[in-house]
Amino acid sequence: MSTVTASAPSHTRRLLAILVLVPVVAALALWAFAWPPARTAPHDLPLGVVGPAAATTQVEERLAQKEGAFDVHRYADEAAARDAIEDRTVYGAIVVTPEGPALLTSTAASPVVAQLLQQASADMNPVRTVDVAPAPENDPRGAALNASVLPLALAGMAAGAAVTLLGLRGLRAVAALIGAAALVGIAATAIADSWLNVLTGDWWAEAGSLGLATLAVSGAVAGLTALIGPAGTGLAAGVVMLFGNPWSGAASAPQMLPEPAGTIGQWLPPGAGTTLLRSVSFFDGAAATGPALTLTWWAVLGLGAVLLGNALKRRTKKDTPKGERELSPVS
Repeated sequence: MSTVTASAPSHTRRLLAILVLVPVVAALALWAFAWPPARTAPHDLPLGVVGPAAATTQVEERLAQKEGAFDVHRYADEAAARDAIEDRTVYGAIVVTPEGPALLTSTAASPVVAQLLQQASADMNPVRTVDVAPAPENDPRGAALNASVLPLALAGMAAGAAVTLLGLRGLRAVAALIGAAALVGIAATAIADSWLNVLTGDWWAEAGSLGLATLAVSGAVAGLTALIGPAGTGLAAGVVMLFGNPWSGAASAPQMLPEPAGTIGQWLPPGAGTTLLRSVSFFDGAAATGPALTLTWWAVLGLGAVLLGNALKRRTKKDTPKGERELSPVS
């Protein structure tokens, strides 16, 4: 009778925890996924301006009417502006010529931003619009690139969880995570580049980028689990799914998301992975260093946590007296 009475408060607390936590998680997920699309707008979006000082001043004044929308860069001529677009310094440029203004865009960098720039320059009546870095013909709207974010995140989480469930530890776990990530990168590139033709860069660079993005997630999942137990799996997966995926900027651009979502998204594997993949696939690796280093740090720290967690467990087991180890199953 006392056992039933004692367990009743425990069941009540669990019920209350579920009733509180489930709505909180649902509200958090709705906020994380719905907030960026609802507030999509340019925030310090890098944009180039070319032409005589008097003419470009008027253009800058028009752009400044949308306070905080554009980060204007001046260039000496159209060739310099094109180079800046190809180097991923700016998303486009307005070139003032004697015949009238011209617009340079880059649908490979972001079809959404390219369309936005066309709308923003419509009142200037550009005499021509040039897509300096066009998106692939098979994916003109970037839909395939955007759709690749979630599968890669899921693959990383699955690999990290599988290593834990199979009981792999230490160097074996690290080898399994690296091998799985490499195979995911090769398989994903075979589908996206060789079959669908939605990626157009160096094949092995794309495979390496996709594999590194997967390893960053799987390493984080396995590493946190090795350090703090099963809760680590949920924590790492929650961060990647609730914040990394919707804040990646894959559907538009990081500068199109409200702050701090755009910045935080680039610190997480999905956002850094998307930016890296754009760079190696469409811009010959331009501006790839930052996202590559971000993913590398995630992978290194995750794999390091796997090794550290295994070492701590071995040390704890070694320091436990033999008698206590024998009695622990009974207790």
